[in-house]
Amino acid sequence: MSVTSQTAAGAIDRAEPIVDLKGMWIGLAVLNGFYLVVRIYEQIYGWRAGLDSFAPEFQTYWMSILWTEIPLELISGIGLAGWLWKTRVRDMSSLTPRQELRAVADNAAWLVVYAAAIYWGASFFTEQDGTWHMTVIRDTDFTPSHIIEFYMSYPIYSILAVGCFFHAKTRIPYFSKGYSLAYLIVSVGPFMIIPNVGLNEWGHTFWFMEELFVAPLHWGFVFFGWMALGVFGVVLQLLINIHRVIGKEGVELLTGA
Repeated sequence: MSVTSQTAAGAIDRAEPIVDLKGMWIGLAVLNGFYLVVRIYEQIYGWRAGLDSFAPEFQTYWMSILWTEIPLELISGIGLAGWLWKTRVRDMSSLTPRQELRAVADNAAWLVVYAAAIYWGASFFTEQDGTWHMTVIRDTDFTPSHIIEFYMSYPIYSILAVGCFFHAKTRIPYFSKGYSLAYLIVSVGPFMIIPNVGLNEWGHTFWFMEELFVAPLHWGFVFFGWMALGVFGVVLQLLINIHRVIGKEGVELLTGA
């Protein structure tokens, strides 16, 4: 690369902001808007077409969602991981301090969107499922609540976990050197709720526990769900990277110490 090209590249790099939250706000708006539409759909068609799994309207309004969302989620997860890997930084030593700080800020933005998805899946729709079970006696494992909770919201936050992990792995030197235990916990832990769904539904085949949510069969949801708290370890590692890049003087300048 010529001196002129290097100078131009450096000028472009300095012109780009280190912290750009536009993508994060767009992601949050799309995610929350999508789930708002889903919740309205549940309110309308949960009672009209979701009480009898043998009824034709159940196949039309609910099972069609199940058979559509599963392949779309698989394709999206694989596609996202593949794109992040294909566009990875191949020479981490070539990153400038500004580029590395920008990657750290972008990864933090990924984590914020992931946290919102965790809320919708592991909190909002999970608690909603509890109220559904205590209100409606189900005749199938694929209830309207389960189709949204287990097979939509859980895979969506798992896809975002893949994005967070691969973004850090392919764009931040610290994470590219090995595997962060904290990042593995925060990304793989909540994902393991999905295999636990299989155990849960198998158990419900033999035991009636619609109102006993403290039953041991449900403990796996709590165990894996709380692994999302590994995000504190990830944030600590991101802060360590910021400290390493900007140095002691930079920290003092930012904190006023």
